[in-house]
Amino acid sequence: MIPKIPLGNTGISISRIGLGTVKFGRNQKIHYPTAFALPSDKEITELLHCANELGINLLDTAPAYGTSEERLGKLLNGQRQHWVLCTKAGEEFTNGESSFDFSAKSIQKSIERSLTRLRTDYLDIVLVHSNGDDKKIIEDQAVFLTLANMKSAGLIRSFGMSTKTIEGGLLAAEQSDVVMVTYNPTHTIEQSVIAYAHQKNKGILIKKALASGHLKKIADDDAVQTAMQFIFQEPGISAIILGTLNKTHLKHNAFCAEQALGIKICKSI
Repeated sequence: MIPKIPLGNTGISISRIGLGTVKFGRNQKIHYPTAFALPSDKEITELLHCANELGINLLDTAPAYGTSEERLGKLLNGQRQHWVLCTKAGEEFTNGESSFDFSAKSIQKSIERSLTRLRTDYLDIVLVHSNGDDKKIIEDQAVFLTLANMKSAGLIRSFGMSTKTIEGGLLAAEQSDVVMVTYNPTHTIEQSVIAYAHQKNKGILIKKALASGHLKKIADDDAVQTAMQFIFQEPGISAIILGTLNKTHLKHNAFCAEQALGIKICKSI
């Protein structure tokens, strides 16, 4: 079973790996090595069941992930209490194009819509879905003030940013509860953000741990294990977000995470 850990100082307990759900609702203009068809409801339900059996309780979604939020809301089917839901705000993906709006009105509207789509009265984690102008978004748009107000209102339990710059990551670690950064053996530049967030006891989520599926960039052999070992040796990592539609891959990811975390494996995958 994948162990759980406190998400920084949020009071939320999350599994050390989370299931990314971009592939549940979007297959256009994404940087994976091979094309794929969107899964059926049955396939998603089976994958969620598999994740639950592995001890995974963290689901990562976003409005920019096409129909991912709506499909999760429908298919969780009364099981909301078993999951930690992480979504985002600020980016939309419509008619094959991304657009961004970080105004208070837009962020609030996005969160209210996510609550409806996910069929819940609260969101565990909301991250600003950055367009790369992290510092400007934080300082000029005051997004964290907007999110803090929604947290005070009980609509969200924690907030932060999925950042794209070191400067933005450091600001997010200073001013919010959670940072999501890119980190893997081929991309280590954001390690300083991880170290600072750890020092501040903030939640740290890792995206693109497997280089968006380009495994040969990481290692010729057992790239998943190589990436897990590399990432989990860094102090302060709360969880790695991994997206897949394949139950066998999900089980292998869990196995590699357990190995990297030094957990005795009780049974074969």
